[in-house]
Amino acid sequence: MSDDSAALRRRMGRAAQLQSVVRTMKALAAAHIVPYERSVKALTGYQRTVELGLCACLRQGQVEAAVPGGGAVRPGPVRAIVFGSDQGLVGAFNEGVAERALQALARLPGPAQVWAIGERVQGRLVAAGLPLRGCFALPTSVSSITPLVSQLLLAAVPDAALDHGHPSAGELHLFYNRAAPGAAHAPVGRRVLPLDAAWVRARAEAPWPTARRPQVLGPPLATLGALIREHLFTSLFQACAESLASENASRLAAMERADRNIDDSLASLHKAFDRLRQSRIDEELFDVVAGFEALSGTGAGPPVTPG
Repeated sequence: MSDDSAALRRRMGRAAQLQSVVRTMKALAAAHIVPYERSVKALTGYQRTVELGLCACLRQGQVEAAVPGGGAVRPGPVRAIVFGSDQGLVGAFNEGVAERALQALARLPGPAQVWAIGERVQGRLVAAGLPLRGCFALPTSVSSITPLVSQLLLAAVPDAALDHGHPSAGELHLFYNRAAPGAAHAPVGRRVLPLDAAWVRARAEAPWPTARRPQVLGPPLATLGALIREHLFTSLFQACAESLASENASRLAAMERADRNIDDSLASLHKAFDRLRQSRIDEELFDVVAGFEALSGTGAGPPVTPG
């Protein structure tokens, strides 16, 4: 009986320690979500400024430069960047985005040049037989996203892809997780190069927000190329920040499930311990009653009268 009680105490102690770790990780995940979500919101204003600059260039007859050949994709290498995680405890975070990338790339003509962001998603892609051109570690803070995006632009978007102010060296796709209603995350895929023809023409025809007509300073093609680079930068920054926010949201959801499971396990252990302790108390009481009856003679029948 004492061995069973000691074993239950040890199990309850280990469960309590594990719950402390889970709650610490839950608090860290909740705290990390906010900066990434704020960075995505803060990026909206800059994206709007870049789009207005593109509108100004496109209104001056640069539509053909931005979407050569009517927006048809020119033959060239297909490039893809897949954002995952470096750490576990995120549910199906990496599995979902890896599956989305594999399905999308399988439909594209020719082999793809793929870069993975995060060791976990790298393992998923390699296990599926997809050769990788490189793997980058995930940023650990918002301030670390910009250096990563700069490295990705150098690796996956060579200068030849932006000659004359427009992409001319194939496609660039982004795959990442973003927050979804009713779920911690959902995998999405975006083609950011070449620019979508409908997207470009919609901005060329969009009304200017002020009564003054915009003017483009400097060579139009060079200005358009610089704005396209900024558009790529904001697209990559947004994908990375949304992926990091979704990763922490997924970890938070996983830790909440683990916390509930530990609570249920602790409740079961406490009930088992209480039953064991009550059983031990009952046995001790029975022993006391039996001893009392034996000493008082109440349990040996009526007393014998001497003759």
